[in-house]
Amino acid sequence: MTADQYCVMGNPVDHSKSPWIHARFAQLTGHDLSYVKRFVPLGGFEQAVQQFRAEGGKGCNVTMPFKFEAAALAPRQSARARLAQACNTLRLDGSGIFGDNTDGIGLVSDIEHNAGVKLAGREVLLLGAGGAAAGVLGPLIEARPRRIAVANRTRAKAALLIERHCALAAEHGVQLEAPELPAVHAGFDVVINATATSVSGAAVPVAPSVLKRGTLACDLMYGPAARSFIDWASGHGAIARDGLGMLVEQAAEAFLLWRGVRPPSAQVLAELRATLG
Repeated sequence: MTADQYCVMGNPVDHSKSPWIHARFAQLTGHDLSYVKRFVPLGGFEQAVQQFRAEGGKGCNVTMPFKFEAAALAPRQSARARLAQACNTLRLDGSGIFGDNTDGIGLVSDIEHNAGVKLAGREVLLLGAGGAAAGVLGPLIEARPRRIAVANRTRAKAALLIERHCALAAEHGVQLEAPELPAVHAGFDVVINATATSVSGAAVPVAPSVLKRGTLACDLMYGPAARSFIDWASGHGAIARDGLGMLVEQAAEAFLLWRGVRPPSAQVLAELRATLG
């Protein structure tokens, strides 16, 4: 009997740790599956998904730059994917393509369960208003912090993101605001970097005064890409955290969607960190 087929699609994709993570999830839960990397040329995402589905593929994770294309390709979507307008997980079945976005719930799970910081009642600063920020804002709101400030170089983009999430914020009693980036100074309990600065090597776009001693400062990237933000945050008294935990937790949510079983993500995260040294 052939193992069920899954993959991660991206451009680039060689760096992805998802095959290792999902292989370990499968071992620990007793599931028989195959999970590989698939490099997709720009402009070829829809064809790649349809080809994988024709080959019997059951699901795929989607990395940059295809998350918006994945949402356009999925006629059925979770509420959080519709709100984000981006998908990082596709389930391929007899009913067609179902899209989800597990990034935000992965981030919240890492912050609350792995880092041990409850978000309820906290002051949160989200840096950025692009696809990464859009993917995490909804689940952050559902964790019920007191306030979330979304700060972006282009304030209008942050304002549009907030407008899309206003109803959800009102439902959960969360204050949303989009301050001008240079005006962001007050110390926050949690600072999340969802900008492209880690990838581009640019400086962190806010003053160190956004941090206070004990602030949890999270970068959505991991490995060398996160080093600049990690050094900046820890150098100013914050507790710095990279995006490796988010990576594992969002993968666990995808595995649950595909297989109906929640894998032991904390164990796999510890093993992955040990493997990466």
